[in-house]
Amino acid sequence: MQNGAMYKISKTIVDQRRLILFLFMLSCIISGILYTHVRVNSDVSSYLPDDTETRIAQKIMDEELSVSPMVNFMVNNITYEQAEDVILPIIEDTEGVKSVTIDNDKQHYNNSAALFDVSLEDNDDVDALLAVIDNIKANLSDYDCYYNSPNINDSMQQIQKELPPLLLAVFAVVIGVLLISLQSYMEVVIFLITFLAAALINMGSNIIFGEISSVTQSIATVLQLALSIDYSIILFDRFAEEKREKDNYHAIVSALSKAIIEISSSSLTTMAGLAALVVMQLKIGADLGLVLCKGIVCSLLSVFLLMPGLLIIFSNKIDKTQHKSFIPDIKPFAGFAVKFRYIFVAIFVICASIGCVFSGKCPYSFNALAVDTENPSTEKEISVSKIEHNFGPTELGMIIVPSGDTDKEKILLNRVSEFENVTKVTGLSTTEIKDGYTLTQEITPKELSELVGIDYSACKLLYQLYGVKHEQYQSIFSDTSDYRISIMHLFEFVHEQSELGVINLGESTKKQLDEMYDTLTDAKAQMQGENYSLMLFQFSGEPDSDETYELIQKIRDEGKELYDDDDKVYVAGNATSCYDLEQSFSSDNMRITLITIAAVLLVLLFTFRSASLPVLLVLIIQGTTWINFSVPYFTGNSLYFLGYLIVSSIQMGATIDYAIVFTNRYTELRKTMSAADAAVRSLCDSFPTILTSGSILTIVGYLLGVMSSNVIIYSLGFALGRGTLLSIIIVLTALPGIMILCDKLIAKTYFKIPEIGEIKLLEKGE
Repeated sequence: MQNGAMYKISKTIVDQRRLILFLFMLSCIISGILYTHVRVNSDVSSYLPDDTETRIAQKIMDEELSVSPMVNFMVNNITYEQAEDVILPIIEDTEGVKSVTIDNDKQHYNNSAALFDVSLEDNDDVDALLAVIDNIKANLSDYDCYYNSPNINDSMQQIQKELPPLLLAVFAVVIGVLLISLQSYMEVVIFLITFLAAALINMGSNIIFGEISSVTQSIATVLQLALSIDYSIILFDRFAEEKREKDNYHAIVSALSKAIIEISSSSLTTMAGLAALVVMQLKIGADLGLVLCKGIVCSLLSVFLLMPGLLIIFSNKIDKTQHKSFIPDIKPFAGFAVKFRYIFVAIFVICASIGCVFSGKCPYSFNALAVDTENPSTEKEISVSKIEHNFGPTELGMIIVPSGDTDKEKILLNRVSEFENVTKVTGLSTTEIKDGYTLTQEITPKELSELVGIDYSACKLLYQLYGVKHEQYQSIFSDTSDYRISIMHLFEFVHEQSELGVINLGESTKKQLDEMYDTLTDAKAQMQGENYSLMLFQFSGEPDSDETYELIQKIRDEGKELYDDDDKVYVAGNATSCYDLEQSFSSDNMRITLITIAAVLLVLLFTFRSASLPVLLVLIIQGTTWINFSVPYFTGNSLYFLGYLIVSSIQMGATIDYAIVFTNRYTELRKTMSAADAAVRSLCDSFPTILTSGSILTIVGYLLGVMSSNVIIYSLGFALGRGTLLSIIIVLTALPGIMILCDKLIAKTYFKIPEIGEIKLLEKGE
């Protein structure tokens, strides 16, 4: 019987199994309550560094401006007269619609299709905004109608629809794989209880972060399961071995004491890869990395603390529900892999070399809509495609300038409107109040009389009253006929004086002015803050193209020419966000790769106490990663950049476990066998663990890709599934040959780490 510290810890855990079971039940209940209070953020751009132009512009808009939610509705097979006389009133009369615009130009009417610009009432509740869109669609149900909502982020709602069937599919796959690979039906139940407890505690404890990203919320549980399932397998395998010679109690104590170190070592490489995500400039990496690292810890605690008690409680059920293992004997294949090892190693080296070159040429995309998910598209994606077919790809951009100088704003808008591909510009200086007059336009008393129907002499008196209140207009007492004052300032003044009772307008005039004042108020709320003003521009083109980046730079240059260096001009929108994401990608990619490799090397260095083995194993998995990310280059499919960053760390940290399982057995068997015999035996012994864990991670990855329309999850899923499958293939074919070929090198590079007692003797000089 073992008398070490680990055995004592294991014995305490097993002895306190009832208390531990109660504490886990309590923790699950509390976590279930806390989970409902975890906020979810679905805006990827909000995770950009604070000093990027996108984040600065977003902060200004949040603090000073109130941009109305916009929706583009396209109705096919109608005349322009029908669009203006029939469709326009239907949309305008829908509750929650603020305004609708339709013009008889190429940008709004083309190929018998009309495109309406619809502004919705301000509302932070996305569900409420989507309800307004649904009502418009219902009111237009007799027509061929499509919509696009460029500044309404409904990805969270789509994820919530897809998540339940995805989780059901994942659990069905896990149960199926476990039933095939394990030898007792009760084991599957124990595994599920152990994992569900860990997952629930992890989800509830996310409350410590305040909020998590929608991507993290949707995939964290699935990845936690796929990355940690082998911990339960290792403990149960140890328990089954110990049961051959011991009773259930002593078997689980002994098994746990041996498994804690083995499982902990295995988890460290996974956590090392996940921890590398934390240093990304794009903070969504830290969001996902921290949640998954915490999930791995929860899984470890659940396996170490909860599972031993469950194994004792259900030990009789385990014995009664035994069945034949369906995992095949791969000894013939193992012999084949070892016999033709030179061929397999050569194939791997060639493929890895090609992958190293072409993975760097992978067509990364920073625009989520540019990636073809190849899934059954959502209604919105189909609509966007239909709209772009008639009107081309259209993007919305925002220009934020220091407020207070409407003349400069007008000049800037005029210059931007002349740029190629810019189809529309909007600002206070272009916002029409009535009959072609714009808000910032300066008008005479006569023009004011014609605009609002007030007597000319009364308008002249109104200008004189304005002069009394505003020092710069004191000189207009003599003759007001030629003086010009902006409509915006005039209407604000008239409304203020009318409310104070200083001037008395007729009922019809007051009603007309109030309507105009409402238009003015709404426009100012959206486009003019205390320190900054907002202008909008629409342009045709892809947001992450060189042409678009050139357009953005031209706008910045025009802004710098008009405004002082101290007065910053910002350009925001999907295009700027893509540019910021692209700029952070290169450094994030390099940082994640280096940190992941360094951390995994360090873990393996102390695991194997060898200078060569860690390098060999890391090179094998890194080679597999290169092969994985060269595939999009050869298939011509763009890969969303986040999928690459996340999977590159997960693939190194998680799938290297398969190489570790094989290598552990090989180094142990090599003491008593030849290199070839040790490789064959190690391959046979490690195959069940590699197959079970690897197949789950592979299938889970492909399920994420197949079942999700979210481009981040889609890209991550397929890259993870493909990468895991490649890692399994390489470990089963090339790794045995590499170990044999490097056998002498490995033997010469072992080193010994002094034990604590030996260190004390060395300090004494003995």
